[in-house]
Amino acid sequence: MDNIKFCDTTLRDGEQAAGVNFSSEEKRQIAKLLAKAGIEQAEIGTPAMGKAEQQVIYSIVEMNLPIQLITWNRAVKKDIDASREAGANWVHISIPISDIHIYHKLRLNRNEIKLLIQDIVAYAKVFDLLVSVGFEDASRASLSFLIDLINSLYREGVKRFRYADTVSVLNPMLAQINIQRIIKECPADIELEIHCHNDFGLASANTLSALFAGAKWASTTIIGIGERAGNASLEEVAMGWRHLYNGKINVKTEYFHRLAALVSDASGLKIPDNKAIIGSMVYTHESGIHVDGLLKHLETYQTFDPKEVGRAHHFIVGKHSGISSIAYLLKQEGINIDKQQGKKLIDYVRKVTSETKRVIEVDDLKKLIGGFHA
Repeated sequence: MDNIKFCDTTLRDGEQAAGVNFSSEEKRQIAKLLAKAGIEQAEIGTPAMGKAEQQVIYSIVEMNLPIQLITWNRAVKKDIDASREAGANWVHISIPISDIHIYHKLRLNRNEIKLLIQDIVAYAKVFDLLVSVGFEDASRASLSFLIDLINSLYREGVKRFRYADTVSVLNPMLAQINIQRIIKECPADIELEIHCHNDFGLASANTLSALFAGAKWASTTIIGIGERAGNASLEEVAMGWRHLYNGKINVKTEYFHRLAALVSDASGLKIPDNKAIIGSMVYTHESGIHVDGLLKHLETYQTFDPKEVGRAHHFIVGKHSGISSIAYLLKQEGINIDKQQGKKLIDYVRKVTSETKRVIEVDDLKKLIGGFHA
């Protein structure tokens, strides 16, 4: 599969999650680590929010990081002016294109929307700004109207477009069908970006389907943070594309664990223990069957090495543990046990864990073994 690129919007859409408010320094640290991880582009804020936001954006621009930096703007000239004041040379201009948004939110019609976005794009280009156009609520819009807009704006020099599943109504099949049609009916050299929300838990799946259909850019956030149920997760899309689609990415995935920890701390949002790719329990094993299989050959119960995302396998002792895993953990402590000792330990572990509903620490096993020898 082709090489895809990422526009990470943790610093814009991610921060729009209810209650999340990154400090200036946290924003700079996140941008710095995104650049270090090889992310191609970061959407770093909305300059029209005011001077404070513009100053933070300017401070990130001044870092001269090896990453494209882009700002989010409404189709309003004062938003473009605010982006210029913030030092941006890439501007993303968002325009609602579903009839629901056009008629009920903006009180306009389709032709007025077309003229509006053409006017704002022309205004941005006067200042030699690089332009990306985003179609808000694209997944509920007329595909014919969307395609007409792309073709019209392409003639004005725009090649980068964002298809936004704003209220999360896509499913993987529909995402593939819609993107394939857009690719088929628009110029071959457009760069289409897919931006999905996660209200039904399908943001990453929809993003991967759109990429498979021909989209070139994935809009993501670290650990999937964002408005409502969040956005497509950077980690899930990157690893899914690499391992499920055999696709190419430029991202240094070994930074994912550090990025997740940084964003979790800065946002105050705890990473679920079972969060795909980077959750603390994802590479933690208790089941005797699984541990025994992993000890014999890692590929029995893994599709990729946890080192790819800065993690490692971790074995714990609990109700479902087997003699093999207990023997392995004790061997790491320099203690070898026989089958009889293993049976005693298993009986102890199952009794205690059933009563206490907690795992058994290796130190507890060592003390018990010591009692066997006393």
